[in-house]
Amino acid sequence: MMHADDSRLQALRARAYALAESGRFNGAHAVEQALIAEGWPNAGAALQSSYTRKAISERCMAATKAH
Repeated sequence: MMHADDSRLQALRARAYALAESGRFNGAHAVEQALIAEGWPNAGAALQSSYTRKAISERCMAATKAH
């Protein structure tokens, strides 16, 4: 069961990074809301880490500058 949970968290974070890099979002909160809308009910818990939220925000900023 632990392995399945880890796999889900990894998949969720990978999706969060992909959304952040799309250039459509301005920060971690917007990405979190998009994940919830896509049906990831545990998005908030998965993105609790300040490191993860910072990485998502940085990817959002970089993508916004690139587009």
